Amino acid sequence: MTTETPETRPASATYADADFAQDSHRAGTLREAARDYLNRVRGGDMGSLPALLGLLVLFVIFGLTTDSFFTNLNLANLTVQAAPICVLAMALVPVLLIGEIDLSAGVASGTGAAITALAIVDHGQPWPVAVVAGIACGAVIGLAIGAMVARLGIPSFVVTLSFFLALQGVMLRLIGQGGSVRFNHEVLRGLAIKNVPVTLGWICAVAIVAAYAALALFTYRRQVARDLARPPFGLVVLRIAVLAVVVLGLTAYFNVNRSRNPFFPIEGVPYMVPVVVVILLLMTFLLSRTAFGRHLYAVGGNREAARRAGINVLYMRIMAFVLCSSLAAVAGILQAAYSGKVSPGSGGGNVLLYAVGAAVIGGTSLFGGRGRAIDGVIGGVVLATVDNGLPLLIDKSYANYLVTGGVLLLAASVDAISRRRRSATGV
Repeated sequence: MTTETPETRPASATYADADFAQDSHRAGTLREAARDYLNRVRGGDMGSLPALLGLLVLFVIFGLTTDSFFTNLNLANLTVQAAPICVLAMALVPVLLIGEIDLSAGVASGTGAAITALAIVDHGQPWPVAVVAGIACGAVIGLAIGAMVARLGIPSFVVTLSFFLALQGVMLRLIGQGGSVRFNHEVLRGLAIKNVPVTLGWICAVAIVAAYAALALFTYRRQVARDLARPPFGLVVLRIAVLAVVVLGLTAYFNVNRSRNPFFPIEGVPYMVPVVVVILLLMTFLLSRTAFGRHLYAVGGNREAARRAGINVLYMRIMAFVLCSSLAAVAGILQAAYSGKVSPGSGGGNVLLYAVGAAVIGGTSLFGGRGRAIDGVIGGVVLATVDNGLPLLIDKSYANYLVTGGVLLLAASVDAISRRRRSATGV
């Protein structure tokens, strides 16, 4: 029995697994677009649909069985709780796209946060300099991992497992056994405990909707002018409407006072939310609108075909790890802002497993060549919902692990089955 790898994968499977395969589809009407989408789902191209359906089921279960799940205060806490894992899951997407794995991403996030905290506390650096130092630390880690994987040919599993162990030693050396560094800078800590002013929140929400609408309509008009493949106009309008409902609805929801003390109002969108949104937009643009992103998909779909097409495969593999570790450092900073401290165990434990699980649950394939940045966000929200709502329903620690493990196994099974169906149908 042979194992399929990016180098040996058939050319037909490459197109089936590539996210840009849909460029060849051109639906004239909204009904035809819906029919085309259903055909792709039947063929195994389900994307984030299982995760979205699962999230809906979780919301219904927790909403019906607990009284406190749908309170403004709890949902605001859920978004702050989900932010670091969403960013770390997005960090893993580029590595998963090329068919590799990074087991050190969680500990790399803790190391980046430790460098940031120490730069502020011990060296008195301004917070922007400290954040840049933490991200630079992540980039150096990613560069070292990528060079060993791409240039020396060492399996990514072995290299990143080694860094997983080594970086924990670095954390112990920097902070000390049983010690911790306070992460209480007003700006950075404020990402977790402060909210966007109500008026500014509305302005940003309207600006986001308006910018997306303008970009979508401009793109559609350009596609029509050049007679390129494009979705029906009704679908473009529907996407704008859905985004407007989601963004404006969440803004209105979070702008309601959720404080239990009438003398100290708590209202506004948590600062963590716009941070995640900005990172999501940047990652989405990078992966879907640049040559770098398309090359990542090409390398993950068929490495040898990408090399013959003139893509610098070595460079792309290294940069995937650099991007992963750099973004992991950002996730570590957000987690430190949430917890208020950095300790030698930051980023360890189940952090990495949750991040990989979030990316896979959201729709990113473990086999490479398929995934989006938003997959990490959707999967991260699913896991955060389980972590937030399950204790309200069952006050047992083991239940959280059992349910989370079951959700991850189900997501991996769906990914494997979908991949088989795509290969069989050529979708």
